[in-house]
Amino acid sequence: MLFPEYRPRRLREKESFRRMIRETALSVDDFILPLFAVEGKGIKKPIEPLPGQFHLSCDNLVKVVKEAADLNIPAVMLFGLPGKKDPLGTQAYAADGIVQKAIKTVKDALPDMTVLTDVCLCQYTDHGHCGMVDKGTVDNDATLDLLARTALSHVKAGADMVAPSDMMDGRIAEIRGTLDDEGYSHIPIMSYAVKYASSFYGPFRSAADSTPQFGDRRSYQMDPANALEAVREATMDVEEGADIIMVKPALPYLDILARLKQEIDLPLAAYNVSGEYAMIKAAEMMGWVDGIKVIMETLLSIKRAGADTILTYAAMEAARELDK
Repeated sequence: MLFPEYRPRRLREKESFRRMIRETALSVDDFILPLFAVEGKGIKKPIEPLPGQFHLSCDNLVKVVKEAADLNIPAVMLFGLPGKKDPLGTQAYAADGIVQKAIKTVKDALPDMTVLTDVCLCQYTDHGHCGMVDKGTVDNDATLDLLARTALSHVKAGADMVAPSDMMDGRIAEIRGTLDDEGYSHIPIMSYAVKYASSFYGPFRSAADSTPQFGDRRSYQMDPANALEAVREATMDVEEGADIIMVKPALPYLDILARLKQEIDLPLAAYNVSGEYAMIKAAEMMGWVDGIKVIMETLLSIKRAGADTILTYAAMEAARELDK
């Protein structure tokens, strides 16, 4: 089709035309809101690198989740900051751990809110790595049992879905087997299957107090240069029992998201991570961009690339904008 026979501007002329032929649409149903739970009471402490986000004690966490529910956001993802850390991250799987308490508090107050939990050890270990460390190296196989114990403790506390983010080989099979053996075969797993060793995690590591105390995470998170590896990782997790596959971060890896949409026959999640969000907020505070417009365009691009659900710190802002 060539000009002048084809004039695409004809269907851009009126807002009604643009609405009629719009290929991608955002919905509040697309969003999962990440939240940070901390020990204590009456705490709502701003997270400096994540404007508009807070460390929340359970009483204030419930208030924020209630606000999210009032905006029809269907789910929240809980992260926890423990009161103490140790080499084995024991607070990650303790029955009275911060995430376990947060789950119970939210489900007691809002039983219809879907609660997902991040399953990892980095916030709970004193070395900041996502697994057991032996002689300066993260021990993959020794970590699997601890991850499964963590996932099981979350489910026993009332979590509706668990989301392993550690990137240990074989952890989906280990968690699936443990949940099934304990009578929780109905609980789905959202796998951080394609998690890159990204520079966009900085604000989160500050918020979660999870910066590694030595080395980095490149020995278990993916090389940003690799695409075929993403297909292999996702395929492996599907075969091990994952129900949703996640790509993290979102924006630098939209090509990966689009590729997996063609390759993987499961719902796809994308994590609009802390660095992506923080850059928009910083530019907004400087007056360089219209923050909400950039947020909505960003989320639309993630949806267009193939995401069925989006984890985003901007969930409530976007929900309010969609409600206008």
